[in-house]
Amino acid sequence: MPTASIPSGVLIRTAVLLLGSNSFMTVAWYGHLRTMANRPWYIVALVSWGIALFEYLLQVPANRIGFSAMTLPQLKVMQEVITLLVFVPFAVFAMGQTLKLDHLWAALCLVGAVYFAFRK
Repeated sequence: MPTASIPSGVLIRTAVLLLGSNSFMTVAWYGHLRTMANRPWYIVALVSWGIALFEYLLQVPANRIGFSAMTLPQLKVMQEVITLLVFVPFAVFAMGQTLKLDHLWAALCLVGAVYFAFRK
């Protein structure tokens, strides 16, 4: 059951596991768009599922650890912010996408979501 104060160890362990988890999931969901574009979708799905297994091996313990001291909404907001922290560099460096000013505004909205989810 979540408590009023979130121990730093819980935050750090949860964040590190979610960073790893999201790294695998981003590659599983989007990496094939560049590297396996000419393969049949069912081959790509099997490869993606194999990669996603490692995502779940990190995500499940991350959520269990996080939920021991955070509320479910706090855990979800943390997850979404980490998702974008992983996705943006992946999109820019691995997929060649460009960032726009609107992406900054969207990121600031997420900062607001973190504030409201974690304020006392």
